[in-house]
Amino acid sequence: MDTIAMTHQDQFLDVIDRDEAERRFQGALSLDPLPTEPIPIAQALGRVLAESIVATVDVPGFDRSNVDGFAVRSADTIGADEERPLRLRLLPTQIDTGQIPQCEVTAGTSVAIATGGMLPRGADAVVMVEHTDTEGETLLVRKSVAGGAGLTFAGTDIAAGETVLHAGRVLTSRETGVLAAVGRNTVQVHRRPRVAILSTGNELIAPGEAMRPGLVYDSNQQILADAVRELGGEPVSLGIVGDNVEQLRKHLRIALDSADLVLLSGGTSKGQGDLSYRVVAELTDPGIVAHGVALKPGKPICLAATGGRGVVILPGFPTSAIFTFHEFVAPVIRRLAGLPTAAKATVAARLAVKVNSEIGRTEYLLVGLVEQQSISHAPREDQHHAERDGYYVAYPMGKGSGSVTTFSQADGFVTIGRHVEIVPAGATVEVQLLSRELRIADLVVIGSHCVGLDYLLGLLEQQGITTRFLAVGSTTGLAAAERGECDIAGIHLLDPKTGEYNRPFLKPGLSLIRGYARKQGIVFRRGDDRFEGRTATEAVAAACDDPACTMVNRNQGSGTRILIDQLLAGRHPAGYAVQARSHNAVAAAVVQGRADWGVAISSVAESAELDFLPYKDEQYDFMVPDSRRQRPAVKAFERLLAEPTIREELSVRGLRME
Repeated sequence: MDTIAMTHQDQFLDVIDRDEAERRFQGALSLDPLPTEPIPIAQALGRVLAESIVATVDVPGFDRSNVDGFAVRSADTIGADEERPLRLRLLPTQIDTGQIPQCEVTAGTSVAIATGGMLPRGADAVVMVEHTDTEGETLLVRKSVAGGAGLTFAGTDIAAGETVLHAGRVLTSRETGVLAAVGRNTVQVHRRPRVAILSTGNELIAPGEAMRPGLVYDSNQQILADAVRELGGEPVSLGIVGDNVEQLRKHLRIALDSADLVLLSGGTSKGQGDLSYRVVAELTDPGIVAHGVALKPGKPICLAATGGRGVVILPGFPTSAIFTFHEFVAPVIRRLAGLPTAAKATVAARLAVKVNSEIGRTEYLLVGLVEQQSISHAPREDQHHAERDGYYVAYPMGKGSGSVTTFSQADGFVTIGRHVEIVPAGATVEVQLLSRELRIADLVVIGSHCVGLDYLLGLLEQQGITTRFLAVGSTTGLAAAERGECDIAGIHLLDPKTGEYNRPFLKPGLSLIRGYARKQGIVFRRGDDRFEGRTATEAVAAACDDPACTMVNRNQGSGTRILIDQLLAGRHPAGYAVQARSHNAVAAAVVQGRADWGVAISSVAESAELDFLPYKDEQYDFMVPDSRRQRPAVKAFERLLAEPTIREELSVRGLRME
């Protein structure tokens, strides 16, 4: 094993361009669509059609009545109206559905016909029953009809010999309905690509197992399996293999024997414990074609092939894994499935904040998109007529490649070239969408996180109102509201001059929706005598004097960070540089022992079973651009805040409404 590590570790240093890596990888694969197989149309939903379908019958196969009425010769109805009905002899029969007519309509005659009935010889129109009366064997026609009225002629929908579906089409309910309409009960489809998925690493456990310190749940297996299904493939989940070379070799052999493509997750870096690339390096024909690609996220990806079959080691971090999957693996699955190259949907947007990038690596910056709308100074009653400016603003998701949620919450990504070091705020960028359609949420909230806000947004989702929340801190949220980039900004900003929260930051074009009060303070583990029995100020002073006492900070721009810096008065104790993005994240760091103290709200401390030293009562409010105040989603949010039962629920969560 050590010999393998020394031989192949250097290959990771040969970092190559993304396009060159893709060229090498696809050049080593057999990319012809997989063989076809016949299946019943009852099982065809979602499959890729491998043959063009030519109709062998007309649809409909006969001239068919569209209404209940009477089959007539249109020439016999000319001049008929309510005042002067025309009289036709009514034949003593009726044409029902599924019946071949045994009569012929001649001049001056008519016959009753049901919806879907076959038009008899001689007739060229159907007059609706509502426009007729009968007197014994006589039909009174009170409305003239033109030839073809009330009819669908044979072959009008589909004509025999017409190609109704082309090969390569993904079969939805619309296409399977066409297949049934032309009489097909089986159809040739491409075999689904079988994709074996194997997670590696001693730190991984399967969802459902009991969590233990130092371990993480394997989310990549599920993410990748469902991504394969979305592309029309068939995932073959092989579970988790620890850092054991022999077990890894065994599972790789099983994967290559049973699948068209093999994905390993994790173990692709050059560390001593990363075994996946060592085992894959044993493959030949040609083996590894790229190990290390100049992109971010996803630099450690390893691309290999053997006998025309792809083997890919995806990075272990979730965002890196799913991003590199879509960049390198998804196109291969589409080719094997007989699908064309996916068209890329893009939109132009302005970057919300400055972004620093790493020279030498193409960076894919995942972003969330919001619509910008100018602040209007029109009278309040006219606000619901405001028009949008028609462009998007891109907010970097910024949770790192280890985040499970970043990819799922992003709308798209911006490609930053390998020679670009800084992209300034306000720069126009092209955003490649992660799905074909972009739907902006009904309510966009940007600003500071709060458990009360989580609760309110959850209630709106239950009402069918889609929401998006970007946790960027109070300061950035306020700036977003000023630029008209959100419907609501959640803020708790203290004005040092007045000692008042939020209201001093009101500007023309903005309104304030009163929220609730909450208590901020020091959170710490119960029984820690460095904090117990002290005031918040005393406890922080003692913590700052103790080098072994570590804090967890909050992100810059958040209202809590402003409060922390006020409390610390210029001191930077151990842990000051570690920035959590929410109150819950602060509590988690303290519970897990990664930090000894932090600042959070009382309700979070209580739910995490931490002790709490109160420091300051603060007001959490909502800043709204006037141009969006009358939007239905904003009004629904205001109604929630006013409901007594909601106010009571917020109070239970330690949030006091005045």
